[in-house]
Amino acid sequence: MNGYTALRQYRQVGVQSSVFDASPHRLVTMLMDGALDRITMAKGHMMRREAAEKGQCIGAAISIIDGLRVSLDLESGGEMAANLKSLYDYMSHRLLEANLKDCEKRLNEVSSLLREIKEAWAAIPVELHAGPRLGVAGPARHAANA
Repeated sequence: MNGYTALRQYRQVGVQSSVFDASPHRLVTMLMDGALDRITMAKGHMMRREAAEKGQCIGAAISIIDGLRVSLDLESGGEMAANLKSLYDYMSHRLLEANLKDCEKRLNEVSSLLREIKEAWAAIPVELHAGPRLGVAGPARHAANA
């Protein structure tokens, strides 16, 4: 086993431990961080003209954003959840355009929107993290709806 493989496996264990111990609020934050990381990686691949790798990173970011979108509880989240759904749909569309047109500007736009959502999410008081889902279905609730 080379050093890179060992490091990757170590990181996977760390991520798995973090996910296992995380609250639903923290899981959403982790997903947002993951999408932002993939967009940043896609920018690097775009600059280096690495089309396949760029497409993989953008595809991963779209998948993460789609995961955020499907976790929304539109029934109890009301207008806020509906607005987030529309915004997530828009971001996915812009990422697809960024991939097809090699447009860093669209990647930056989505990063900016996602950072704004993340900042608002982080501003939710801790005492509400375990309370109402604020339009987000937790893992157990999401599984029950599947």
